[in-house]
Formats: sequence, structure tokens, C-alpha cells
Amino acid sequence: MARKNLGTKNVRWDLSVMYRGIDDPQIDVDVLEIVRRMKEFSANYRGRLAEKLAAAILDYAEISMLGNKVAYLRLLQTTNVEDAVVKAKIAEVQKTLSRAEGEYLTFFDIELVAIDDAVLEKLYANDPTVQKYRSWIEHARVFKPHLLSEPVEAALTKRNPVGPDSWSEFYEEIATDLRFNFRGKKTLDEMIHVLSESKDRDLRARLLKIINDGLGGPFAKYSAQTLFMVANARSIEDRERGYRHPMDSRNKASRIPDAVVESLHEAVVAKAGPLGKRFYKLKAAHLGLKTLAWADRNAPMPFADKTVISFDDAAAMVLKAYESFSPMLADIIRDFTSKRCIDAPAIKGKQGGAFNWSVVLPGNRPASFILLNYLGSTRDAMTLAHELGHGVHGMLAGKAQGVLMYHPPIAFAETASVFGEMTMFQFLKKKLVAQGDEKALLAFIMGKIDDVINTVVRQIQFSNFERRLHGMDSLYRIWGEQKKLSVEELDALWLGTIEELYGKGGEVFTYENANRLWAYVDHFQRPFYVYGYAFGQLLTQSLYAEQPRLGDRFEPLYLDLLRSGGTKNVAELLSPFGLDPADQNFWTNGIAFGLGAMVEEAEELSKKMGISV
Repeated sequence: MARKNLGTKNVRWDLSVMYRGIDDPQIDVDVLEIVRRMKEFSANYRGRLAEKLAAAILDYAEISMLGNKVAYLRLLQTTNVEDAVVKAKIAEVQKTLSRAEGEYLTFFDIELVAIDDAVLEKLYANDPTVQKYRSWIEHARVFKPHLLSEPVEAALTKRNPVGPDSWSEFYEEIATDLRFNFRGKKTLDEMIHVLSESKDRDLRARLLKIINDGLGGPFAKYSAQTLFMVANARSIEDRERGYRHPMDSRNKASRIPDAVVESLHEAVVAKAGPLGKRFYKLKAAHLGLKTLAWADRNAPMPFADKTVISFDDAAAMVLKAYESFSPMLADIIRDFTSKRCIDAPAIKGKQGGAFNWSVVLPGNRPASFILLNYLGSTRDAMTLAHELGHGVHGMLAGKAQGVLMYHPPIAFAETASVFGEMTMFQFLKKKLVAQGDEKALLAFIMGKIDDVINTVVRQIQFSNFERRLHGMDSLYRIWGEQKKLSVEELDALWLGTIEELYGKGGEVFTYENANRLWAYVDHFQRPFYVYGYAFGQLLTQSLYAEQPRLGDRFEPLYLDLLRSGGTKNVAELLSPFGLDPADQNFWTNGIAFGLGAMVEEAEELSKKMGISV
């Protein structure tokens, strides 16, 4: 099926629930209204927050919802990052709102965390509104030791539009402009798609070289400088705020103790890394190779079905998969199509990759939108299931918790998306088992193993690269000074962290043309985001393994977990399922239930074909 027949041309989102377009005068009206409300908020509550806390929280929520509506501009930009009119409007609005926020809202966090514990306890006992937002208030108070004076906090907020984030925004624009010389000019998404789908080893090697070379030169230099600016700015600010190490603020925001995060990293290195190497040796045997090149890492099996899946067919499969688990979630997914909340085609100027954007709009209306660059592979269909998982999570939590508490921390935010992928995987796997086609089944399972390793092992490799970038020593024990690294030093650091998890060169892989791939990982612009993917994958594998034991009780427990949004920490979320993330076995069990079981199944099926290692 040719790309023009994918059926994505008209799968474009309709954002009119927010505004009619960039020229809608209501945008300016709403921006002025936000500023007016911020000013009024300051006049009403500054210095009197403890006595008027309930009213302040409700007014703050109204400002937040209107701000989410104006964030439409960011969503609009993703469909054409080169649109100068949209970029100019974003800069104008961001400047106005950052100034107003710094001027009128900075006091709120500072006064909120300064309220006496006894006063708060009394409010919790006597005021239903304050009691409702207790989790949100208590989480904000975790950061009390790290807040600076109000003038400094205000200055930092006003500086946001021209701070480190501005480097990241321009990086994304440049990355979207990248073109690679292969059968014309191809985007990075298109190149990676062909690299992952091609059965031709020589072509894969050629493609990786084109990608690696294309990431060099000015782009690598800019990427290196962006990483330095983001990491150095964070380092300076973290020291001023008194954080113990560069990951401290992210871990606190994610409601995860440092020890749990460290256990995750250690378990992946100790357990998932060796499983990955074991799997890749099996893959090499199927490909008739002794050692894989890095370009072969995501290669399909020679007997894999490479049928291109139209978007409508993928959407139908995802819907059936969700229906097999939860009719309620399936109903929410139907709305994504009927209300045009998905933007699917891979077109010039569009932001690469895929994401979900879930918010709560004025009137306490949850809304959710999905961006894809859909090219018709099975992996693309699984990505649709993944992003729809984020979507149902956002809709359920938005309705249950409202604008201030709907968004789960990053590490929990991947739970529903990974669960959606697993539901889709099990649904399709059952169909293949019923058909009795063991070759197709093996190819499908091995493709899924590729994805799980990418989500767990590769993301922890990313995290280790990032930790080293921010000053951690090579044993991952001591944090030192963050230093500016050249492109060549970043290349070496990148390859070193790859070898820690994938083996020394020649053991499982050779690493030619893999040295510069760090340059396109945009998640590094949001420090310590990446470990959340591995966290979510393994947490979800542990959850998924509880379904047989819990039976009919599982679905309502799972839906309650999604509705919790950002109101609970990881221990509170998992307690109803009988799981404890503080248990050292939690992560190793998650690896065994998911990746380990799939590798064993792949090995058994391979033996039937006469392939073993």
C-alpha cells in the first residue's frame, strides 16, 4: 500500500473547541482576561491566603483552565513548526503571560507552603474545598525548602520566554527542518521508519550512515550547545534552590523516592540488559549473522509480515483491542475519531514523532488530542494504541480531578499508554495463535520484544547518558560538576553508555555509525524525563500480570488508578493491586513478567524452526 493510500489525508484534528484559527480575536480577549484575573487574584489573596484558601484555589483553577485554552497555539504550531505567524503569536503571548505570572502569581506558591501546619489541618477538617485539594497542597509543600524569595521567583518566571527553554524550542524547529538525501529528501521520521522496516541489511547500513552523517556538522554543534545550556542553567538554579543532586527535583515532582529510581536503573542494568543481549543473539541467528550491526537492532524478521496497515484498519484494531478489556475505554476512544481529535499524516513541516496532549478547559471540560506521523507499520498501529492510552487517561483523570490534579507525574503518565499497547499486543497475539501460524506469531513477538527493549533498556541507557551529562560519575554514585562537552566527547559518552547495556563492540553489536544519534533525542531538553518510560513499562507489566489473579476486580481497580490523576504517589496507586514498588523484587518481577516471558516464548518458537543460540 502506497503512502498516499494510508487514509491519513483527512485524519486531521479539529481544534475549534478552543479557537477558530490563528486569527481568532478571542485569543487576544482571553489573554487579556488571564492577565486581568491574575491581577485580581493578587489583589484578593496576597497576604491573606490562609484565611481565603478555598476561594483562592478555585480562582487559581479558573486561571489555569483559561491558560490551557490559550495553549492551543502550541498545539497549532506542531502541525507546521515553520509557520512564522504562529511562532510570532506564541512569542507575544508567552511574553505577556510570563510577565503577568511573575508579577501577580509568584506569591501564591510561596505563601501556600508557608501556611502553618496546624492552620492547614483545621482547614482540612472544616473546609470541603481545601480537603478536596489536600493532595495537591501537600505535594506543593514538598518544595518548600527549594523556593527562593518572591522577587527572585518572579524574575525567573518573567525570564522563561528567553531562558533555557528557548534553546530547546529552536532545537525542535531545526530538527524538524532536517532532511536526508535518500530517494529524494526525507525527514528523520521517514528515515527511521524505513530503517526499522527494511529487510535489506545493506540498505539498513546505508540508511544509518546517512542519518548519522546528517546529524553531524552544524546540527550536532547546536544540539551539543543546547544540552550544555539546558544542563548548566539547571545546575546553577538547582544549587541556588538547595536540591541535593540534579535529579532531585524531577524525582520529587514524580513523587518517587530517589532509592526507587536508583533501584529501577540497577534492575534494568542487571536483569533487562542481559535479557536484551540474549534476545539480540537470537535475532542474529535468525538473520544468519554472528554479530549485529547497530543498524540491525530493530530489523524485522525475514519472515515478518510487512503488510502496510491503513489508518482506518489500525483504528479498528485498536478499538477492538480496547473493547476486549474495557467497553468504557472503548467508548472514550470512539470519541477521538468522531470528534476529530487525531492528526495522523506525516507531512512536511509537522513536528516529528507522536504525542498526546490532554488538558482541562474552561467549564471543567477535559479535552485530549493526539499527533501522529502515521506511515502504516505495525509499530505505527501500536503507537496509536499507546497514544490513545494517554488519551483515555487524560479524559478520565480530567473529569475526576479537575485542572489542578488531573495530570499524573511523568513516571505514572506512561502507565495507561503502555497498558494500551499491551492490550493491543495480546489481542493481536491471540488472533495469530488461533490461526496457527507460528512464523507470523514469532515475528510478531520478536517485534514486540524490540519495542519493550527500546522502552526499558534503551531509555535507561538514555538516562545514564543524561546523568553523566549532568555530572554523575561513571559508577553512577557521585554527582560532580556539570561540564561543557564537545561533540566528540558527547559521541564517546554516548557509545560508552550504549556498551554498558548492549555489550562491548563485537560482543553482540558493532557500533559503526551510531556515535551521533544522541543529537536527535529531544527528550534530553527536558532533563530526566526519559526514565519515566522504563518506569511506566515495568510498572505496567507488573500490573498486567495481576489480571488473572484479580479477575473481574481488575478493570474497576485499573479505572480508579487512571481517575486518580496526580493525586497519589506510586505506593498509593499500586497498593490496591497488592504491589509494592519499594520491594526490591518489584522491578525484577516486572522485567521477568514482561520481557523475560516474551524472550522465553520467542526462544521456544525459534527452536521449533531449528534456530537456537
